[in-house]
Amino acid sequence: MDEPGLSEEELNETIEQLCRSKAEEFRMIGYEHVTGKEIWDCVSDKYAKMGTPRIHQIVNDILSLKATSFMNWMTMSIYRQDARFE
Repeated sequence: MDEPGLSEEELNETIEQLCRSKAEEFRMIGYEHVTGKEIWDCVSDKYAKMGTPRIHQIVNDILSLKATSFMNWMTMSIYRQDARFE
Protein backbone atom coordinates (compact mmCIF):
# COMPACT_ATOMS: atom_id res chain seq x y z
CA MET A 1 0.00 0.00 0.00
CA ASP A 2 2.18 2.84 -1.24
CA GLU A 3 0.38 6.14 -0.88
CA PRO A 4 2.03 9.14 -2.53
CA GLY A 5 3.02 11.93 -0.17
CA LEU A 6 2.78 10.02 3.13
CA SER A 7 5.54 8.10 4.82
CA GLU A 8 4.58 4.94 6.67
CA GLU A 9 5.02 6.78 9.97
CA GLU A 10 2.74 9.63 8.84
CA LEU A 11 0.16 7.16 7.58
CA ASN A 12 0.18 5.26 10.88
CA GLU A 13 -0.15 8.51 12.86
CA THR A 14 -3.07 9.64 10.68
CA ILE A 15 -4.87 6.32 11.14
CA GLU A 16 -4.20 6.42 14.88
CA GLN A 17 -5.67 9.93 15.14
CA LEU A 18 -8.77 8.90 13.19
CA CYS A 19 -9.28 5.88 15.44
CA ARG A 20 -8.91 8.00 18.58
CA SER A 21 -11.41 10.48 17.15
CA LYS A 22 -13.92 7.70 16.43
CA ALA A 23 -13.42 6.28 19.93
CA GLU A 24 -14.10 9.74 21.38
CA GLU A 25 -17.27 9.96 19.27
CA PHE A 26 -18.45 6.63 20.69
CA ARG A 27 -17.67 7.81 24.23
CA MET A 28 -19.81 10.90 23.62
CA ILE A 29 -22.81 8.69 22.84
CA GLY A 30 -22.34 6.50 25.90
CA TYR A 31 -19.80 3.82 24.99
CA GLU A 32 -17.38 4.90 27.71
CA HIS A 33 -14.59 2.33 27.46
CA VAL A 34 -13.87 2.28 23.71
CA THR A 35 -10.24 2.81 22.70
CA GLY A 36 -8.64 3.81 19.44
CA LYS A 37 -6.90 0.43 19.32
CA GLU A 38 -10.25 -1.37 19.53
CA ILE A 39 -11.57 0.80 16.69
CA TRP A 40 -8.56 -0.12 14.56
CA ASP A 41 -8.83 -3.81 15.47
CA CYS A 42 -12.47 -3.76 14.38
CA VAL A 43 -11.86 -1.93 11.11
CA SER A 44 -8.70 -3.84 10.19
CA ASP A 45 -10.23 -7.24 10.98
CA LYS A 46 -11.70 -7.47 7.49
CA TYR A 47 -8.37 -6.48 5.92
CA ALA A 48 -6.90 -9.80 7.03
CA LYS A 49 -9.15 -11.51 4.48
CA MET A 50 -8.97 -9.07 1.57
CA GLY A 51 -5.68 -7.24 2.09
CA THR A 52 -5.00 -3.67 3.09
CA PRO A 53 -6.92 -1.19 0.93
CA ARG A 54 -5.91 2.29 -0.17
CA ILE A 55 -5.88 5.12 2.35
CA HIS A 56 -9.20 6.64 1.25
CA GLN A 57 -10.95 3.32 1.93
CA ILE A 58 -9.33 3.00 5.36
CA VAL A 59 -10.40 6.55 6.26
CA ASN A 60 -13.93 5.83 5.05
CA ASP A 61 -14.09 2.57 7.01
CA ILE A 62 -13.03 4.31 10.22
CA LEU A 63 -15.23 7.38 9.88
CA SER A 64 -18.32 5.47 8.76
CA LEU A 65 -18.07 2.80 11.49
CA LYS A 66 -21.38 2.60 13.34
CA ALA A 67 -21.64 1.83 17.05
CA THR A 68 -23.86 -1.19 16.34
CA SER A 69 -21.31 -2.67 13.93
CA PHE A 70 -18.55 -2.06 16.45
CA MET A 71 -20.51 -3.71 19.27
CA ASN A 72 -21.33 -6.70 17.03
CA TRP A 73 -17.63 -7.05 16.27
CA MET A 74 -16.76 -6.81 19.99
CA THR A 75 -19.31 -9.52 20.81
CA MET A 76 -17.99 -11.84 18.10
CA SER A 77 -14.41 -11.19 19.22
CA ILE A 78 -15.30 -12.29 22.73
CA TYR A 79 -16.94 -15.46 21.40
CA ARG A 80 -13.89 -16.24 19.24
CA GLN A 81 -11.57 -15.63 22.18
CA ASP A 82 -13.64 -17.89 24.44
CA ALA A 83 -13.64 -20.63 21.79
CA ARG A 84 -9.83 -20.59 21.66
CA PHE A 85 -9.56 -21.21 25.40
CA GLU A 86 -11.89 -24.22 25.48
